[in-house]
Amino acid sequence: MSAADEDHASASAAFGVDDVDLLERCYLYQGFFRLDALRLRHRLFEGGWSATMTREVHHRHDAVGVLLYDAERDAVVLVEQFRAGAIDDPVSPWKLECVAGLVEPGETAAEVARREAMEEAGCSVGELHEVHTYYPSPGACDEQVTLFCGLIDSRGLGGVHGLAEEHEDIRVHVLSFPRCWELLQAGRLDNAMCLIGFHWLAARRASLRARS
Repeated sequence: MSAADEDHASASAAFGVDDVDLLERCYLYQGFFRLDALRLRHRLFEGGWSATMTREVHHRHDAVGVLLYDAERDAVVLVEQFRAGAIDDPVSPWKLECVAGLVEPGETAAEVARREAMEEAGCSVGELHEVHTYYPSPGACDEQVTLFCGLIDSRGLGGVHGLAEEHEDIRVHVLSFPRCWELLQAGRLDNAMCLIGFHWLAARRASLRARS
């Protein structure tokens, strides 16, 4: 096998959806999110089938995030809010994050990015660059996240935003890119959206600034 063939093989999925035998799906809990129990078996790399197993899967709506970047001022807009999943964090359950929200029926990812930027940060987004679509935790959750970088004018942004009916209490921060990078290196920006978004932006920041 040539090196090119090896590269192609390593980049291709060994198995597909037909290589899983879903025997039973039980709904264990339905609230804002849903918890399923799956009884299944799947094909093995060395041949044959696995033993039958049970796996719990957290069923969530797909989500969209947008890293808001003012190329002219080299500034990033982040939001800070309480996160229940980080309630046992030894430093703080309030997290600095990208603007983000869940996809409602009939919405495109780009529409969600623009809507959430206005709701959470009072910010109008111009040009959108799609960064990645990824699974945050595919071992236990079926959610997919689409992440954008949105070009903005950060002048006048700040304050507290969010929808009262969704119990949102969101503080907006306008920070220089170098300061954000310091926070990332110090472990203060410790969520997947920020880590992925800032590394993408670091590689493209110069070209975005040149265009502005």
